Amino acid sequence: MGETRCLLARPSIPMMRVFLVEDVQAMRDLIISQLADIPGLYWAGFSDSEEDALIQLQAQPCDVLIVDIELRQGNGMSMLRKLYQANTHAGDLKIVFSNNVCEAYRLAGRRYGVQHFFDKSFQLVELHALLEKFSNALPAARSNRLG
Repeated sequence: MGETRCLLARPSIPMMRVFLVEDVQAMRDLIISQLADIPGLYWAGFSDSEEDALIQLQAQPCDVLIVDIELRQGNGMSMLRKLYQANTHAGDLKIVFSNNVCEAYRLAGRRYGVQHFFDKSFQLVELHALLEKFSNALPAARSNRLG
């Protein structure tokens, strides 16, 4: 998949590397456009399938992983389980952004490190607010990890 960079950060703004796993191009475009104004947001990658996402996440780090459950190939919960079992660092912040955020998925997702679940049919504003807050806290979190 082609790479898209949403914001070229000024040197004073730490980058928040976001990886998005979403199979519907129109939804991916909507998410990208709606999150474009978050300072420091950098799209580390995109995928529309479980297998491709796993390959990309092995090769490149991200701070935030946003995952849909239903994908072109595989599914987001299976992908999260595989990342968890492989002890792969794929995002300090894991988010499920899907039309299917039932309690069973919430329970399984929490086991695999998912901190937030949003319904993409009406919670894009909440996703934006969370990422903006996380972006603002990222420099301190990185300092604590290094220090």
